[in-house]
Amino acid sequence: MDIQLKRGLLDVCVLAAIKNEDSYGYKIIKDLQPCLALSESTLYTILKRLEAANMLTVRTVEHGGRLRKYYHITAAGLSRIEEFKAEWQEMLDIYQFVTKEDASHD
Repeated sequence: MDIQLKRGLLDVCVLAAIKNEDSYGYKIIKDLQPCLALSESTLYTILKRLEAANMLTVRTVEHGGRLRKYYHITAAGLSRIEEFKAEWQEMLDIYQFVTKEDASHD
C-alpha cells in the first residue's frame, strides 16, 4: 500500500480510537487490534504527529505510581475524521472503476 495513503488511514484510525473518550497508548493499541496491528513505536510516532497538527492534546496523569499520558481529540481531529468520511466515497468510486473490468470477467 502507498505509504502516504497508509499514513493517512492510520492517523484516522487513531483519531477514531479516541473520538468518544480520552485514552492512553496501550489501550489505543488494544482498541485497534480488531482492525489492524500497530506497534508501540508506530503508535507514538502517529500520536506525536497528530499532536503537532493540533488534532489531539495530551495530559499526564499519575496512575499506579507511574505517569500515564492521556490523549484527547480536538475539533481539528474531529474535522479530520469527517473529511476522511467524505474522501472515502471518492476512494470507493476509484476502487470500483479499477475493479470494474475484473467484475465483467467473472
